[in-house]
Amino acid sequence: MAELHDLTALEQGAAVRGGEVSPLELVEHYLARADDVGAFVTRTPDQARERARSLPSGGRSPLHGVPTAIKDLNPTAGVRTTFGSAAYDDHVPETSDHVVLSIEAAGMVSLGKTSTPEFGSPCYTEPEGLPPAVTPWDRTRMAGGSSGGAAAAVAAGLVPLAQGSDGGGSIRIPASCCGLVGLKPSRGRVSGAPMYGDPIGLGVTGPIARTVRDAAALLDVLAGREVGDPTWAPEPSGTFLEACDREPGRLRVARFADPVLAETPVDPECLRAWEDASALLESLGHHVEDVPVPLPREAVPVFETCWSVLTALSPAPAGREEWLRPLTRWLSDRGHAVSGPGFALAVGALRRYAAEALSALAPYDLVLTPTVAAPPLRVGALRDDADPHADFEAQKRFTPWTSAWNVTGMPAASLPLHWTPEGLPVGVMLAARPAEEELLLAVCAQVESAAPWEARRPPGW
Repeated sequence: MAELHDLTALEQGAAVRGGEVSPLELVEHYLARADDVGAFVTRTPDQARERARSLPSGGRSPLHGVPTAIKDLNPTAGVRTTFGSAAYDDHVPETSDHVVLSIEAAGMVSLGKTSTPEFGSPCYTEPEGLPPAVTPWDRTRMAGGSSGGAAAAVAAGLVPLAQGSDGGGSIRIPASCCGLVGLKPSRGRVSGAPMYGDPIGLGVTGPIARTVRDAAALLDVLAGREVGDPTWAPEPSGTFLEACDREPGRLRVARFADPVLAETPVDPECLRAWEDASALLESLGHHVEDVPVPLPREAVPVFETCWSVLTALSPAPAGREEWLRPLTRWLSDRGHAVSGPGFALAVGALRRYAAEALSALAPYDLVLTPTVAAPPLRVGALRDDADPHADFEAQKRFTPWTSAWNVTGMPAASLPLHWTPEGLPVGVMLAARPAEEELLLAVCAQVESAAPWEARRPPGW
């Protein structure tokens, strides 16, 4: 017999609207499920129950009454927000950001804050003094980062879907590690209000879900422009959920598998997933062709300069600097060493590299690459507190493609199209032109229909 967590998020929303289940029943069901994957850093059961009881009936969002969770990088009024750092272990914001307010306005119910590494920087989620976020497909292996807690929560059935944020792959990497759909929207699709903490435009919030349609429904909740936004994407022609039911037509798909960020071998299972995805797209009538890597290797140190400056923009509270992790201190020191003119030159160079890549890819509707260079690694395989430089280089080798689409601002999705013989999930990544999430979602839904994955369940589900 199916249990509530077997239902998709949209099915749960429909059950709420039909009176088959109440928001409180959903909340109680999920709160009763044990977190053995390091998904949450703060649980808010009392607030969740109170909110579920107070929700009005007849909400307009298809996700009204559906439980979710908030990444611990997003400020939540009255709820502890640590930004993944021991230096902020007692920080309680007075206000929530646009993302949290949008989720609340849709009638969704947060069960707490999901785990993230310090300031969302690493591509693994191993916060200081807390359990690591692990993939439920093998609890000795990492869930990825920096939205590792969110992905672990969804993959383990602790919430039906969750938001994450992505400045270099932080939604798509955990989606690959956890066998989920992870969508990084276009630059400007989701408002960064009120803090606008990323002056470069690398980061954006997006959905993590078990199905493409659930992800699209959450993107409908998150998307939108606020007065004062420095960049914004044009309004879609309809809802993103409706886009999933459109026929995409015959598309031209570029593909490459050569790593962008680092010289590194690619695991054969990741290449097999990419090849199989190519064949699947061709069987659906699309034309797939090989293209050169659109970003030159010279762009990598420029990206690293910008990434280091972004890390330096997240200081510890006065007197708690030594609480920061070695990797954070190392990156911050690199960022502080960059002069104002040096930073401006790096941002300008990064934008020129992005323009060149967008021009090279303009003839194509989609771009296909692997998501990561290996199936989920064992916990601790990347982290190296004794040598932060080695830690950073190892991260680049594990995820040498995802940050390319943060540089260009293109929307990109990781789809769970492959599992290794050992049962580990492997994602494949599709990217589209800027602001073309509707087309991207239409194709992702078409792929899911042709090769469905939703019925796959990890051990312990």
